[in-house]
Amino acid sequence: MSHPQRKPHHHNGFGHFDIAGPELGALQNFYVSLFGWDVAPQGPGYAMVATPEGSPNGAIVEAPTSSLTFGVVVPDLDGTLQLAVREGGKVVLEKTDNGWVKKAQIADPAGNVLTLIQG
Repeated sequence: MSHPQRKPHHHNGFGHFDIAGPELGALQNFYVSLFGWDVAPQGPGYAMVATPEGSPNGAIVEAPTSSLTFGVVVPDLDGTLQLAVREGGKVVLEKTDNGWVKKAQIADPAGNVLTLIQG
């Protein structure tokens, strides 16, 4: 499977995921073996993941604790952050520009974390 740079995104749909854990190599091997995903290391502690057409791409991230975070593409990042807070959520990562995308993270009322991606 080739490693596409970008896939089309749809507002309010999943556009990215991050799989985090303490052993990047073990995670890479697991997902390549299990699903045949294309994993391309991008530097220390980070690898891009390409999934089949129709699914979002993602990343494997080295982190001290395991987590799975979904990214939702939104048309208005600032407005969605404000709405999330009004609806009982909280901002856990302020809007940031990593050079590829503008994103932020929120927690829903139960504490589940989502990444919001300006689309």
